[in-house]
Order: sequence, then structure tokens, then C-alpha cells
Amino acid sequence: MAISDPLADMLTKIRNASSARHEKVDILASKLKLEIIKILKNEGYIKNFKKISQDSFAYIRVFLKYDDKMEPVIHGIEKVSKPGRRIYSGYRKIPRVLNGYGTLIVSTSSGVITGKKAVEKKVGGELICTIW
Repeated sequence: MAISDPLADMLTKIRNASSARHEKVDILASKLKLEIIKILKNEGYIKNFKKISQDSFAYIRVFLKYDDKMEPVIHGIEKVSKPGRRIYSGYRKIPRVLNGYGTLIVSTSSGVITGKKAVEKKVGGELICTIW
């Protein structure tokens, strides 16, 4: 029996599309995925995104971002918590990604936010993924 992990699938799609230098990638929508993608946009990892409804399915179209040499802005994106092993952290112990150069996305009681915001708000939660 395979455990499906829609979030890991989303991150893999973004990672693969970015390394293959695609302009955009479509991802099946969910509230959590949308929140994560909003953070990616706010942190400057993607150009933009838009929600698309098609044949009773909702998609999020993510427009990937590259620098002037066509190198992907996203160097790495990794899932921290997995379905078989959830990883939680209090705000005092939230790890830094690449000494502050990367971004950690945390699911807290006050929504999905970056690791920095979680420390500011003094809330802990489930460590979802890191991106750099």
C-alpha cells in the first residue's frame, strides 16, 4: 500500500520543472498548497501563480522564476515532515536553512508561515519544507 503525499508531489513537480527550465507548472490545488505557494511568491522564489478551474478540478499554475542567465532561482526544495514521520518544533528550536539564506515553511496554529515569522510570533508547529 502506497501512502500518497500530495505536498511531496507538488515540491517534486516544482523542483523538476525548475531544473528543466519550464516556464510554468500546474499543480492540483488544495488550501495548504496554495498557502505554501503564496509564501514562495512572497519570498521571491517564483514569479507568480494563478488558480485555474478546469473540468471540476482546481489547479494552481505556478510561473517559475529564473535569473538573467536562465538559472533557476530555486536551488533546492525539500520536504521535512513526511507522512510516516511528522516533525514538529517549538519556536525556540526552529532550525535555520543555510544559515538564513533559505526559507523554512512551518504549519502553525496561526496558519502556514515562514520559520522567521514563526519565531517572531513565538509559535511552533510542523516543519513542512525548506527551500533555498
